[in-house]
Amino acid sequence: MPKKALKKLFPNPQTIQQHPSLQFLGTMLHEPNLWHLNRRSVSRAFLVGIFFAFMPMPFQMVAAAAVGVFVHSNLPISVGLVWISNPLTIPPIFYFTYKVGASVLGIPERPFEIELSVDWALTELGAIWEPLILGSLLCAVIFSSIGYVGIRLFWRFNVLRSWRKRQQKRL
Repeated sequence: MPKKALKKLFPNPQTIQQHPSLQFLGTMLHEPNLWHLNRRSVSRAFLVGIFFAFMPMPFQMVAAAAVGVFVHSNLPISVGLVWISNPLTIPPIFYFTYKVGASVLGIPERPFEIELSVDWALTELGAIWEPLILGSLLCAVIFSSIGYVGIRLFWRFNVLRSWRKRQQKRL
């Protein structure tokens, strides 16, 4: 695992723990698993980060950080994975989740043309919110579970590979 390279990219835990705007969290940020790169904290971070990347809500990073602290996942990875849904990827992701939700609910997809106005956004959101939320929840659960299991398997594979290399060196 590229632990050393990732640790160089991550922020310093002491700097974050002492940041004035985060003092209301008290000692919650002092949990070691929030900063360590181990199999459990990283796989939980993928579960949390990918889940909130698929949720159509404001402040996804804050929600991912709060849940990450609660489940003791690696905090930088949990928050960073939320950026899967960024301004470039949000339209295709949410269109896909809308299609999934409409398919599950058995309702026909609404054809629409995009207008950049608040009135249009509220009207369209009022019409598509049910399939969008359902599709987002389903995709969030499925893809975050795949990420969780995938990281666990990837980590296990790398540990077994390094054990085999060490055994071969001994022989």
